[in-house]
Amino acid sequence: MSAASQETLGQVWGALRKLGGGNGYPPELMKAINQATGLVWYDLEPYAKLLFPVITPLRNEIPRVKGDGGTAAHWISITGININNVNISLGEGQRGGSVTTQVVQNLATYKSFGLDDSVTFEADLAAENFDDAKRLAVDNLLRATMIGEEKRIIGGNTDLPLGLTPSPTLSDVSTGGSLPFNTQFSVIAVGLSYDGFVNDSVAGGVLAQVTRTNTDGSSITYGGGSAQKSANVLITTANDAVNTHSIRAVLPQTGNQQSQPGAVAWAWFWGPSGAEVLGAITTVNSLLITANATGTQLASSLPAADNSTDAYAFDGLITMIETVANGAQIYAMPAPTGSAIGIGTTLTPDGAGGIVEIDAILKAFWDVSRLGPQVMLVNSQELKNITNKVIAGGGTPLFRFLIDNGGVMSASQLEASGGTIVGSYMNKYTMAGGQLLKVLLHPNIPPGTIIFYSRQLPYPLSNVRNLLQMKMRRDYFQIEWPIVRPAYEFSVWANGVLQVFFNPAFGTICNIGNG
Repeated sequence: MSAASQETLGQVWGALRKLGGGNGYPPELMKAINQATGLVWYDLEPYAKLLFPVITPLRNEIPRVKGDGGTAAHWISITGININNVNISLGEGQRGGSVTTQVVQNLATYKSFGLDDSVTFEADLAAENFDDAKRLAVDNLLRATMIGEEKRIIGGNTDLPLGLTPSPTLSDVSTGGSLPFNTQFSVIAVGLSYDGFVNDSVAGGVLAQVTRTNTDGSSITYGGGSAQKSANVLITTANDAVNTHSIRAVLPQTGNQQSQPGAVAWAWFWGPSGAEVLGAITTVNSLLITANATGTQLASSLPAADNSTDAYAFDGLITMIETVANGAQIYAMPAPTGSAIGIGTTLTPDGAGGIVEIDAILKAFWDVSRLGPQVMLVNSQELKNITNKVIAGGGTPLFRFLIDNGGVMSASQLEASGGTIVGSYMNKYTMAGGQLLKVLLHPNIPPGTIIFYSRQLPYPLSNVRNLLQMKMRRDYFQIEWPIVRPAYEFSVWANGVLQVFFNPAFGTICNIGNG
């Protein structure tokens, strides 16, 4: 090849490199010539598609305020004046009786939270001309941490151990299942906190104490969200020569009090005594056992200890509400009986477009604290059930027709839209005579649970600017660590705590059956 030809070819390749931004040949050309089958186009869409939900309404809504150092946020609450109801009557020339003021000292310990990720040198080089691998790693860390904070705001638990799970009461039914007759079964229940419900499954098992190895080689140990398992309870199916038995199991409960405060679900183990196997996780305090357990985890693998709390978490709404001493409103659906065992006790329509249990807790908010919450946070299951009961229980389905100014309906206007949803609920128990309570669907509220959420207090001069707030010693920040191996390593961290200034402004209906 002549010198002139070499020079021309060099100029061509130089121009191609320039088109590629100086970092290589144009990606379009490389797509074509890097195929093993020859000059075949590789039709790759630019940039990775980020196809995951980031739904964090509470994290986005709750105000974030700067912390002032120290290890915990402290505040003092006056929760009652003249709590002994001293009579105000006065005799002539005499002073009044002395009142007693109720004062509560509060603290919330700051906690760190965050996640790590890394991009190897090779992965960063391989992503050239496609996407920025390091930027994606940090962006996704931020999103993942936000999702984790949302879950912690709902169900973080450092201060409410679930304790010993109550022993279930069992009864044998000769129909409805495939259990053999004249056979002894043993049943064990384990209460689960929010974290336990989120992280446990029949296939994966129930987490007890968890030890996690961190990116830097250190480790932390924390509770996986499971209570101390119940004692095993024995039952023998009737000797009636039929193999269609089922077993009803229900946890004891007093009235509308939760069987196990802080639990949002229960794991159930059954089988021969000493060989009970995980077979179900329910969000109500009962189970209908119809067949042998399908899991692999043995109840004997769980320690005889309570592992329901996480010392590294801050308390979330469910924990703060279900800590009975905090004074929040709690309405647990009664333990089911008969054929409702395994389904649970469902919400009750009042025949006038309302729900008996929702009205009961709203009445309690007013009777006890003279306030009404502004929001109900619900799972999709409860939204469906509330809607069905409101409509079937006396509500009126609505059809809307839009008519143009000429009074003639077009073909598109003749279409009727199906489907109804309850987007708000009328709170009858307010000073204003009736206010709408917003019903909000939330992806992280467990089935069987409704959270009543207040955005403000009706009390004048309460000195409460934010009823809820995240007090942050340091809000979200990114760290790019020094290179100690052929990889770029990143962290997204924050340090803070959720403050709830008046727990009675919040509440829950729990143990709700699906139906």
